[in-house]
Amino acid sequence: MSDVLILAAIVMLVLLFLKVPVYIAVLGGSAVYFVLNPTANPIIFAQQAITGVEKISLLAIPFFVCAGIFMNYTGVTKRIMDFCEVITGRLPGGLAQVNVLLSTLMGGLSGSNIADAAMQSKMLVPEMVKKGFSLEFSSVVTAASSMITPLIPPGIAMILYGSIANVSIGKLFISGFGVGALLCITMMILVGYISIKRGYGNITDEKVTAKRFWEVFKPAFLPLCLPIIIIGGIRIGIFTATEAGAAAIVYAVMLGIIYKEMRIKDVFQGLKETITTTSSIMLIVSAASVFSWILTKEKIPQQLAGYIMTVITNKYVFLLVINIFLLIVGMFIEGNASMIVLVPLLAPIAAEYGINEIQFAMVYIFNNAIGALSPPMGTLMFVTCSITKCKTWPFIKEAVPFYILLVFNLLLLTYFPPFTTLLVNIFY
Repeated sequence: MSDVLILAAIVMLVLLFLKVPVYIAVLGGSAVYFVLNPTANPIIFAQQAITGVEKISLLAIPFFVCAGIFMNYTGVTKRIMDFCEVITGRLPGGLAQVNVLLSTLMGGLSGSNIADAAMQSKMLVPEMVKKGFSLEFSSVVTAASSMITPLIPPGIAMILYGSIANVSIGKLFISGFGVGALLCITMMILVGYISIKRGYGNITDEKVTAKRFWEVFKPAFLPLCLPIIIIGGIRIGIFTATEAGAAAIVYAVMLGIIYKEMRIKDVFQGLKETITTTSSIMLIVSAASVFSWILTKEKIPQQLAGYIMTVITNKYVFLLVINIFLLIVGMFIEGNASMIVLVPLLAPIAAEYGINEIQFAMVYIFNNAIGALSPPMGTLMFVTCSITKCKTWPFIKEAVPFYILLVFNLLLLTYFPPFTTLLVNIFY
């Protein structure tokens, strides 16, 4: 590894720790390399920054972001929440269970864990506090359940990973159903246990009648069909994953017309939010593409692979080491940025060990999701606490059982492949 590359990496890391915007930190480190390395043509810096965001598969990001934002203007959230209340109303900690299930179902519509956390922090946390839940528990459940969103199709993280590692995005979407369901079920069990222990009550003791179920299911039916339409359309070849994003926008607009809750000004506001959100993601993609080119030029992936395979001969030990490494990285670096830099390094090594590409992808994405909840830089933690006014340290103490649960689930995904590959093998 050259001294110039080491200096560039140090500059990038220092800027990241100083909380400089991620894309500026990465571009800053890359600029140092191009300025100090006479063998690197500075024109390549600009070329890579531009070509890094020109992949057709990345078009799915603005499409799905736009579809998710439009869904928020169509009254979909309220309809799905009513459906969740009926399903989980008799379970211990009723509103907390609604929180988890709503994140799971909305994950198939929004694709953004930050948007999901912000929405539920405003909608559900005040109601949970009124019902006797502590502010800390309500905030933690909201942030933790929002982790499910990037694991459920059409999660943005899956689109990014697929485009970087050249893995089928459709297969990642299918795998996401199993991983998301695992996290949803285990989190509902934990929430129920804590609720019983603390005496948090349920919403109702009444049995759900067929009539009541139909009353709430009918309004929620069309929104709940969107993930099925996306996966079904991709699987039978009607459209690609990118085209599915465009179809999702059309579907969201149709729901707005059917429900008569989406106005023209909402469309313009939604487009404005789409541009803002997409720009922040694409700037990171662009910057990280430059740094990835530098790593490739210096042959770091090959050197790293050779070293790791010399030291670690067992793939299970490799997976354990990678999990620990990614958990630490996720505590300090934003998930999308780390993905674009690290996936080109780690995915080929995982393939050398014979690890299924879909399994490794979902393990990686799950690690990123945990990082979004982990101090000191966890975005989900800070977004939720800023809205609910929950103090950070009480939040972290309350989240300990959830961290334990997440590590348990991570080990299941790591060492029991069917959780990530079974649905893929059935569909494909």
